[in-house]
Amino acid sequence: MLVELKSGDTYNGRLVNCDSWMNINLKDVICTSADGTKFWKLTDCYIRGNSVKYLRLPDDVVDKVPEDDGRKFAGRGGGRGRGR
Repeated sequence: MLVELKSGDTYNGRLVNCDSWMNINLKDVICTSADGTKFWKLTDCYIRGNSVKYLRLPDDVVDKVPEDDGRKFAGRGGGRGRGR
């Protein structure tokens, strides 16, 4: 997957982990500077979620994710109040 940071740097590697704050762990990473003149090869890296500008995932990965039909939270009080 490709991750572009707000600073303009890009990280291209294999996704290892992603948490609910969008903090990302990548493995076998190629880092490219914002101006595209410098490259680094990293075995692994951690990217803090609030610095991410956008992500690009391969189409075949996106196709493997099951559709969410919105029924996960259906029937739990209808979202009114705090369950009093």
